[in-house]
Amino acid sequence: RKHGKFLSFLRMFFTTRPARNQLKQTGIVKERVFGCDLGEHLLNTENDVPLVLKCCSEVIEQHGIVDGIYRLSGITSNIQKLRLAFDEDRIPDLTAEIYLQDIHSISSLLKMYFRELPNPLLTYQLYDKFADAVRDDDNKLFKIHDVVQQLPPPHYRTLEYLMRHLAKVSTNGNETG
Repeated sequence: RKHGKFLSFLRMFFTTRPARNQLKQTGIVKERVFGCDLGEHLLNTENDVPLVLKCCSEVIEQHGIVDGIYRLSGITSNIQKLRLAFDEDRIPDLTAEIYLQDIHSISSLLKMYFRELPNPLLTYQLYDKFADAVRDDDNKLFKIHDVVQQLPPPHYRTLEYLMRHLAKVSTNGNETG
C-alpha cells in the first residue's frame, strides 16, 4: 500500500512538473557554460562567440602581454572562482587586482573552457579531414582552409575570434616568450 501511494505521488510529480524550457525562462534552471556544447550554448545565450572567450581575450590583450602567457598555469583557486562565476551566468571583473596579479589564471580559464567542450572546436566529425589536410605537404594550406570552411557556423565564428586573438598575442612574442 505504501509503495502504491509513493508511485502515484511520483507519477503526479513528474506529470505536473514544468518543462525545462519554462524553468530556464523563469531563471530557476541555468545552463552551464563549461562542458556545454558550443552550438547549444551560443543558441541559448544568443551570442556570436562564447562570453568566456570574449572577456578573457580582451583582458589578456590589454593586460596579459607577459612572459609565459598561455604556457604558465594560474592559481587553481582563482581559476575555480572565475569558472564558477561564468557557470552562474555572472561576468566576473577580470580587471580586479587579484586576477591581474595572476593573469595566468585568466589564460588557464580560457584553455579550460576549450578543453571541456564535449565536441571540440575543430569537431570530431572533421577530425580525419583535418588530419589528412595536415599530412598533405603540397596543398596543406589549401586543404586546411577547405576543412575549416566545413565547420558548423558557431565553431567557425569561435575559431575565427580565437585565431584573431592569438594572432594579436603572437605579435608580442618577444615579450611573451
